[in-house]
Amino acid sequence: MAQVTATTETTLSVAPTVALAALADYADTRPAILTEAYTDYAVESGGVGSGTVATWRLHATKKRVRHVVADVVVDASRVIETDRNSSMVTTYAVVPDGATGTRVVVTTTWDGAGGVGGFFERTFAPKGLARIHDGVLANLAQRLG
Repeated sequence: MAQVTATTETTLSVAPTVALAALADYADTRPAILTEAYTDYAVESGGVGSGTVATWRLHATKKRVRHVVADVVVDASRVIETDRNSSMVTTYAVVPDGATGTRVVVTTTWDGAGGVGGFFERTFAPKGLARIHDGVLANLAQRLG
C-alpha cells in the first residue's frame, strides 16, 4: 500500500486569522461552502474548533462514496480532519501571503490500494479530490468576499 496525496491551494484577500476561523467553523461556514460532492453533512459534537466531530458523505465519483466521521484539531495555522472510518487525513494550512492576504493549502492523504487498482487510484484520485477541494475553496473565497 502506498500513501496517496491530493493537494490544492488558493489565495484569499483576508487575514490568516479570518480564514482560519472560517475553516474551523463547522456549524455555520463549513456547511455553507461545501459543494454537491458532500451530502448528509452534520455536526455530531462541538461545532467550532478543536474537538468538533462532523460527519458527511464524500462523493468522489458516482460510484465511490466515502462516509467520513472527522475528528477536528485546530492549531495556530491549520485545521486537521482525521477520518475515523479510514486512513484519510485532510489538512487546511493557512499561510500569510503578502500584507493582507492568505494562502490556503489543502492536503489530503490516505493509504491507497495495492496492485493495478492502486495504480489507477494514485493516478486519478488526487486530481478528482483536488477538484472537489477547489470548489470548496472557491466557495470560501466568495463567502469571505
